[in-house]
Amino acid sequence: MEDFNPNFVNLTPENLASEHLCCIIRSKKLHPGVEAKRQWLSDRLKEGHVFRKLDAKAAVFIEYAPLETAWVPITGDNYYYLYCLWATGSYKGKGYGKALLQYCVADAKAKGKSGICMLGAKKQKAWLTDQSFAKKFGFEVVDTTPNGYELLALTFDGTTPRFAPNAKAETIENNELTVYYDMQCPYILQTIEMLKQYCEVNSVPLSLVPVDTLQKAKELPCVFNNWAVFYKRKFETVNLLLDPNNLKRILKK
Repeated sequence: MEDFNPNFVNLTPENLASEHLCCIIRSKKLHPGVEAKRQWLSDRLKEGHVFRKLDAKAAVFIEYAPLETAWVPITGDNYYYLYCLWATGSYKGKGYGKALLQYCVADAKAKGKSGICMLGAKKQKAWLTDQSFAKKFGFEVVDTTPNGYELLALTFDGTTPRFAPNAKAETIENNELTVYYDMQCPYILQTIEMLKQYCEVNSVPLSLVPVDTLQKAKELPCVFNNWAVFYKRKFETVNLLLDPNNLKRILKK
C-alpha cells in the first residue's frame, strides 16, 4: 500500500479570495454561488469556523465551527458543529474523509472542546454527512426530532448537546411552499433560481426566507444545515437537491 500523506489547506482571511471552494470549482469564470459562500465565510472565519480541503481541484473537504456560533438550532456548551464532510468521485473511499475527520477530532481536543456534533437522520438523507461513517468514529445519537432527524455527537467529557426546543416545532403559519436558506452552500443560489422558475411556470406560491443572522438560525422552527423546506405549514426536508420531481412529490401532499 502506497504512503498516504495528502496535502490539505485551511482557508484563512489571507487565502480565501484565491482558493477554490470544492463544491463548485471554477478556475476562471466566477460563479455567483461560490462568491456568495466566499463572502459568508469571510465573516465566519473570524468566529473560529474551519474550512479544510484537499489541495487539488476536488470536492474533498470538511467544514465545522464552534456550536455557539454555528448557524443551526442546536444548543450545547463547548462543542464543535460539523456542517459538511465530503470526499467524492475518484477520491471517495481512499482515506481522505478519515484524515479530515481525524483532524477535526484532534483540533477539538487540542482546543479543550467537549465534543463534536452533527445532523443526521434515522435513514440517511441526501446532503447530510454520512452518519454511518461518523458512527465508526464513536458518534452516537443524543437527540431526535418527531420526523426522524437525529443529532449525533462524539463526546469527550460525557456532556451532550441538544436540538433547541424550537427546532422540534416543525410547523409554521405559512401554507405556501416556504424555504429557509443561508449562503453557506454554493448550490443554494442556483437552486433558488430553479425554484423561482418552476413556481412561476406552474403558478405555485413561493416564500423565500433568508437566514442572514446567527439569531435567526438559532430560532428556526426545524432542523437546519443551511436549507429547510416547508409546505402546507409542515417541515419537509433539508435536501438541497430540489429538482422538479422532488418538488412535485412535495406539492402533491
